[in-house]
Amino acid sequence: MIGRIAGRIEYKSTDHVLIDVRGVGYVVYCSERTMAGLPAAGEAAALFTDLLVREDILQLFGFPTLVEKEWHRLLMSVQGVGAKASLAILGTLGPDGVSRAIALGDWNAVKAAKGIGPKTAQRVVNELKDKAPTVMAMGAGAPAQATADDAVIEPMEPKPTPAPAPSQAAGGAAQAEALSALSNLGYAPGEAAAAVAQAAGEAPDADTAALIRAALKLLAPKG
Repeated sequence: MIGRIAGRIEYKSTDHVLIDVRGVGYVVYCSERTMAGLPAAGEAAALFTDLLVREDILQLFGFPTLVEKEWHRLLMSVQGVGAKASLAILGTLGPDGVSRAIALGDWNAVKAAKGIGPKTAQRVVNELKDKAPTVMAMGAGAPAQATADDAVIEPMEPKPTPAPAPSQAAGGAAQAEALSALSNLGYAPGEAAAAVAQAAGEAPDADTAALIRAALKLLAPKG
């Protein structure tokens, strides 16, 4: 599995880029949004990648963040959504927009992507609404960004650190990450904080994804 590409851009097309990695050129297909964010030919670039294996072809698809890569994999799990459709959705909405559309049940936003019909858009929202919080939790903090610089990490002597109170430390981090995810979806800080606090009160040991899922149910329109 090729999970990341870092090298020099040889050329950019409308839907793919050729990246030279120490003399080997990799063709990587990307969404319009990702293509627009890549530097010009001759400059360094890095992308997280997902390898699609079929009987007649191998294709690499590239993403600027791990969160977007995970959304791609999740979108492709929906019946009728292939790699091209997934890139169209991500190119139109971006990872935050996909999170928002699924969390709010807004299949019309998904339908705005090129080539996505209403039935497919509804399937995306319905099939992923319970799976989405896990990916949303990944993007709650600072998202992992692919960089062209290969850092060299020097070994360090391990230093003993005091162990935090497990439940309190983990619970506080999960609540902060859940609150960040809800804020990214456009919820007001007050209502998001109230929902996360209520969800955490009902399930003190819940992880980030579980808190997001519970808070979204509390914030869902009643009636």
